[in-house]
Amino acid sequence: MNTDKIVGYIGLLIAILVGVELVAIPYAALLLLISGFVLGYYTPSEAQVRVLISAVALTMFGTVLAEIPEIGIYLQDIVANIAISAQGAALLIIMRNLYKRLKP
Repeated sequence: MNTDKIVGYIGLLIAILVGVELVAIPYAALLLLISGFVLGYYTPSEAQVRVLISAVALTMFGTVLAEIPEIGIYLQDIVANIAISAQGAALLIIMRNLYKRLKP
């Protein structure tokens, strides 16, 4: 198993555990952001657009899930946590592309 897959699974596990309120993980958002940075670092160039679109879509459409009775709030929290990781990946991809473009 690759480092990016292991970090991705850990990030997903943190997102689910915090989303369903099974455990209180201090600095969970920071851990999700760091896992997103690692995922963004290992993202190949042909998949970068998908990561950027996924980060935007997860951020925008996650709140719709709250309308589902009983489990909607948990699904909304899980998707919001996954969105934090996707935003970290997207941020690193954008910063890396800016660096490549502006370096002398």
